[in-house]
Amino acid sequence: MIPSIRIVICLLFILSIQETYAQKPDSLTIAVDTTQVDSLFTSMAEAEGILGDDEDDGSFLLEIDSIVGNAIQLEAFPGCVIYVSRGDSILLFKSFGYHTYDSLRRVAVNDIYDLASVTKVTGATLAVMKLYEEGLINLDDPVGNYVEGIGRIGSATIRECLAHQAGLRPWIPYYQEVKRKNGKFKRNTIGPKSESYNYPLTDSLYLYKDFYSKIKKMIGRTKISDEKVYRYSGLFFYLVPEIVEKLSGVTYDQFLYTNFYDSLGANTLVFNPLDKYVRSQIVPTENDTYFRMEQIHGTVHDEGAITMKGISGNAGLFSNAEDLAKVWKMLLEEGKIDSSEFLRPETIQLFTTTQYPNNGNRRGLGFDKPLLEYDSVASSVAKDASYRSYGHSGYTGTFVWADPENDLLFIFLSNRVYPTRENRSLYKLNVRPSIHQLIYDQLK
Repeated sequence: MIPSIRIVICLLFILSIQETYAQKPDSLTIAVDTTQVDSLFTSMAEAEGILGDDEDDGSFLLEIDSIVGNAIQLEAFPGCVIYVSRGDSILLFKSFGYHTYDSLRRVAVNDIYDLASVTKVTGATLAVMKLYEEGLINLDDPVGNYVEGIGRIGSATIRECLAHQAGLRPWIPYYQEVKRKNGKFKRNTIGPKSESYNYPLTDSLYLYKDFYSKIKKMIGRTKISDEKVYRYSGLFFYLVPEIVEKLSGVTYDQFLYTNFYDSLGANTLVFNPLDKYVRSQIVPTENDTYFRMEQIHGTVHDEGAITMKGISGNAGLFSNAEDLAKVWKMLLEEGKIDSSEFLRPETIQLFTTTQYPNNGNRRGLGFDKPLLEYDSVASSVAKDASYRSYGHSGYTGTFVWADPENDLLFIFLSNRVYPTRENRSLYKLNVRPSIHQLIYDQLK
């Protein structure tokens, strides 16, 4: 099929999707200026041949449009951004849908999303990797060597905690722990604004100035299983900021900005984004009916992270797709960008390697890995993702996966928790692994 006919067919198909779903993709940028966010496609001619010379390239793009369009119609999420790169080439950079289901603001490729647990690897794990390289932390030391007052969790090693092998409880519902049976908040936790309650959670609720000590007590009181098997837990990651500050002498967020984000030019990769960006550029998450009782927009969704004033190792980072990609391309480039070395190759290899395969645990240190035995239902990544690949997902609907075997990076940003976390259609529809596999199919 000649290119001009293929372009016409693609455009007609897209118009039909627009009429059917009432959700218009905002932009596609293929290695061009990412500020061009108001067109459906920057150029269909540029879209051809981006993943090879096969004549099915156009249908590949339409298949992605179809998967995302169907998911939006079924309200798996109001909108999303997809970013794919291979080596130095951006293969696909596209936004779909809207910030919310009222269709008032289209998603742009440079919009900022709450990364949720992608923070664990793009923040906390990076910091630990740097401390490890500097000889400031031993992976096989007990956590109690670095953090006091955390009960039995202190006996677990750093390695076990990073690999989710420590037998820790998955999470703590902080919004319940801080309330009495009568529904009122406990003393020295949350209350009206005062000198001691100075961090705003909402317009009327403020956080006690030393709430982190409460978090440590809650973590210290949790049970730890004697059985050392894979059990996903975020508890250790709440402790990482304290470890970083004690060992480096600077705050956790500043440590990350100085050692990684600022030098990489990842300007939107921040904690507490409203300190730098207008709310309209940030995509909202949940209408919280559990804790803050308001629409969350511009502050972190995770209840634990917000009680750490937005700066946590478990969650808290926000970013657009392009800036998130800068960090992960650095990892794919074995820690070096141009003449700047951020991490050593052997450090990246260690942290992205499965630590406890004999126990059925696929995890690296912080990083998620492909299932040890592929299962199409349970897997969150493509079947063809190499065993060397690694990444992480986020509760809000975010996802990042790097494959050094194919020099491939896949980023999917969405707000699937809008308007409620009860919405699990993103998983039921298998949206992310389906798109991920389409990319691998196109590379063959």
